[in-house]
Amino acid sequence: MVTSAQALKKYGDPTLEHNMVVWDIPANLEVGAIPKKLYCNKDIIAPLTQAFTNLISRNKASELKTFDGCFNIRNKRGLSSMSLHSWGIAIDVNAAWNQLNMTPTLSPEFVKCFTDAGFEWGGTWQRKDGMHFQLAKI
Repeated sequence: MVTSAQALKKYGDPTLEHNMVVWDIPANLEVGAIPKKLYCNKDIIAPLTQAFTNLISRNKASELKTFDGCFNIRNKRGLSSMSLHSWGIAIDVNAAWNQLNMTPTLSPEFVKCFTDAGFEWGGTWQRKDGMHFQLAKI
């Protein structure tokens, strides 16, 4: 699991927004709630491209109801460490149905579209965060 300490070491102070870019998401990946542009860390683009491609090719794109964010400088909810959203290497989806500490509702096939692309899913953590996907390695 990537920690905020590892992200800080690799990317530095998140307020300086190192490695952040505006990604114009290709038209062939624009499905459902996927935005047309995303302000994110350049290191998340290839894995997200693969995850979105997986959603489409595996007919799971219809399960993506809402795209609920990527870059947001903040602490983890209820904790003192920084969220990986602070460096733009995490995303949230379908937040209304997958709140922190609730039983996640995403299908295993949907989750696999992301984990096969290099993401870790918060729905498997002790403190379940079913909306959250973050890079598994940096």
